[in-house]
Amino acid sequence: MLSRHFLILVAIFTGVVLMLMPVAAYGAFEWAFRGRIYPGVQVDKSKIKEQKAKSVNLVYGDKNWPVQADQLGVNLDWDKTREKLYRTGRSGDFVGDLEVKYRAYREGVTVGPEFDYNRDLVKELVASVSGEIDRAAVAPKFRLAQGRVTEFVQAKEGIRVIGDDLGNRLIQAVFSAQESVEVPVETIIPAAPKEEMTAEALGIKQLLGKGVSTYFGSIAARKHNVALTAAKIDGVLVGPGDTFSFNQTVGEINKETGFQEAYVIKDGRTELGDGGGVCQVSTTLFRAILAAGLPVLERRAHSYRVGYYEQNSPPGFDATVYAPTVDFKFKNDTPSYLLIQAKADNNASSLIVELWGTGDGRIAKTTKPIVTDQIAPPPDAFQDDPSIPSGQVKQVDWKAWGAKVKFDYTVTRGGETIYLKTFVSNYKPWQAVYLRGTGTP
Repeated sequence: MLSRHFLILVAIFTGVVLMLMPVAAYGAFEWAFRGRIYPGVQVDKSKIKEQKAKSVNLVYGDKNWPVQADQLGVNLDWDKTREKLYRTGRSGDFVGDLEVKYRAYREGVTVGPEFDYNRDLVKELVASVSGEIDRAAVAPKFRLAQGRVTEFVQAKEGIRVIGDDLGNRLIQAVFSAQESVEVPVETIIPAAPKEEMTAEALGIKQLLGKGVSTYFGSIAARKHNVALTAAKIDGVLVGPGDTFSFNQTVGEINKETGFQEAYVIKDGRTELGDGGGVCQVSTTLFRAILAAGLPVLERRAHSYRVGYYEQNSPPGFDATVYAPTVDFKFKNDTPSYLLIQAKADNNASSLIVELWGTGDGRIAKTTKPIVTDQIAPPPDAFQDDPSIPSGQVKQVDWKAWGAKVKFDYTVTRGGETIYLKTFVSNYKPWQAVYLRGTGTP
């Protein structure tokens, strides 16, 4: 910045020059540039290019949206820029204006441009970002019918982008040195439930454990049975201190109760029987119990390693049922109710079982299963099947090595062990089984 003394000298010098000039000539100069920009005053064009290339990154959590100035219609505002050029040398500061005119005449004066933006484009961008972030609040739902939960939806807070604030922050960043903008959001609190008997009253407050299994390759009848069995345990409440019996909850398994014939293990063979696929649900429930840290009272492994149960899990985490002799049972040793939710997605061949209740600080851990005493599977087996057209072959069982599998299950609370159990599974070697079509092509 030029010193005041220098400006005074310039003013004196300029004044001397003007004095030497004919008054009429100076007056003609000012008259010629009335309403016009002084010579030598020009726009800094490099700033225009720099502004158009500006990029700002919108950030929310682990998401980000890079925004270019051009996306917002940022462009030169010629009217404001022209006014700024015209006011250069006409500030009303006599000495300062003389200095500007002199410098413009001698070497030129560059003026920063003024910019504008498209407000509709800013609104569209804000709406697009909001569409990826906004989440409606979910009011809690809890309905009981004959002691069974027919509908349960956990309350969830909503999120909404504060659009006007985001737009203002974005424009401010575009026209400054700021490189990123945190997307401003507000929390939406869901409405309180109106029902007297609520999940809160029963102690169903949080997810305690979840079990997941897949059953890719299942035939349609088996998928049907998985979904039907899941529906029979879905919504079941287990009171504090009560024992859950899988067989009692599911009830009779036959055609009269809606089950279809699918392949089951019977007398050392794989054959059609009512309810094939039921064990997919008992197995998945077993995994949810382990995750929740509840005591298992009765569990038996399958006689051989079933491929379905090792699609997304190591061996040893299955539970077979066969009424009335083989059951799966666990105890609710928490002070509140437990809610079982089971959802089968046959399109994705996926089953999820969740346990909801009130956490009491317990921590459940299972060790990595140890596999020993492995025995190779027998040769492949072929079985005639009249339901399959002649000439076609379909595999329904896969080779499985015999093995002994063991893992430890420990539940602690406050550093104290409250439950400890070692699960041992003895699997027989199993052969691959193919169905050979004998039916009409």
